[in-house]
Amino acid sequence: MAELVTGHAGKAHATAEQAAGLNAGILGLDDYVLNVHDKLKITVVSANKVTIGTGELVMQGRHVSQGTPEDLIVTNGSQGQKRNDLIVCRYAKGSQSVESAKLVVVRGTPTTGTPTDPAVNTTSPLDGGTTYDMPLYRIPLDGITIGTPVALFNVLKPMSDVWDSLTQTEVLTLINSTYGTVKGYRRGSLVTLRIDWKSSASGSWNTGNFGTLPESWRPPMDLNFSYGGRDGANQKIINVNANGTMTYANQGGTQGTNAFGMTVSYAL
Repeated sequence: MAELVTGHAGKAHATAEQAAGLNAGILGLDDYVLNVHDKLKITVVSANKVTIGTGELVMQGRHVSQGTPEDLIVTNGSQGQKRNDLIVCRYAKGSQSVESAKLVVVRGTPTTGTPTDPAVNTTSPLDGGTTYDMPLYRIPLDGITIGTPVALFNVLKPMSDVWDSLTQTEVLTLINSTYGTVKGYRRGSLVTLRIDWKSSASGSWNTGNFGTLPESWRPPMDLNFSYGGRDGANQKIINVNANGTMTYANQGGTQGTNAFGMTVSYAL
């Protein structure tokens, strides 16, 4: 039977189960830490204690809030043995269907070989599970020493980031020289540049300089693009470098001084 959830019914009728279903439908059938507060950052305090910072998470549609940092005790390791523990957020449904969530350290099995992660509860509450674990960190122990914790969760980016990835800028003149222009537009992290140059350096192997791109338009590494002129002449390599400089290099053979232009695209 259909039921209006976000509407006045004259009585209390919206349930946590319905809210969880909505969250899961919008955010996805997975577990996420949200991109706010400390994002549940972990700090190793001692050989048997860690602190989990503030944050928000959604596990199988259930929203869990960590409003203040929390200390967790890790059972001491054993000399000559290795062990993997897991820090999880544990959902539980108890008597009278009362639900709760808390951070738990799940202890692994010591071994002299390669340690494995301990088993966790994986039946989703969306599928009727009454206990479910969202792994947050792996805590490796070598003897009595706690190693570097390994994050096991994904951080869910906000809708504003999705909007930025879809938004296109207007066409901007990025480099303006007496020899020509470099114009560009950007859609999210994808950049397209249009080069229009009035003349080319002569000589089989001569080079030329376009100028320098603004910082927000620079690729994360040096990039190279090929330019081919008419009838095999004016072969060039166009360089768009991580420091923003743009240059070209003639590639032998016949090289004229005619104007040239091309379009290049790359991801930031």
